[in-house]
Amino acid sequence: MTTTTKADTTQGVHTTDSSSTLLDRLAVVDALYRYAAGLDLRDEALLASAFAADAVADFGPATRKAGQDYPPIEGGATIASAVAASLSPLDTTHSLSNPRVTLDGDAATLEGIMACMHLPRTDHSRHVLMTNRYDVELVRQGDAWVIQHLTVDNAWTEGDPTVLSGI
Repeated sequence: MTTTTKADTTQGVHTTDSSSTLLDRLAVVDALYRYAAGLDLRDEALLASAFAADAVADFGPATRKAGQDYPPIEGGATIASAVAASLSPLDTTHSLSNPRVTLDGDAATLEGIMACMHLPRTDHSRHVLMTNRYDVELVRQGDAWVIQHLTVDNAWTEGDPTVLSGI
């Protein structure tokens, strides 16, 4: 089995990751990539594949900063359906950066930044760009990792926030 040594700058120690650990880290991040691609491609099945059946998504920390209050959404299929429907009038791009993964057996956490561009399909002269912090708890489900709990908090917003009115 191949191992990779890496410096852990937060602790000042070196750790060794096996190839299976590295593959798990990549697979954890892939769950958030499936989520983002499902949104941007308007592919509800792909979006749903990112979530556990009993998942919870909490967009409240971000939406409260935008003057709206959304309760947490429960159930992977419900989350996918609700988010897909709410973003249906928009063209979007979601780009993940700085993903940090912590593994603990068949559970994982992921922290990352998601830049989210939203444009009305009928008027690309208007947009709102949001940069959000994503805190994600995941579980292994067969060969894949899926989101168990997602919390989204807004770091900053630029553009016309009324683009998101009515979602």
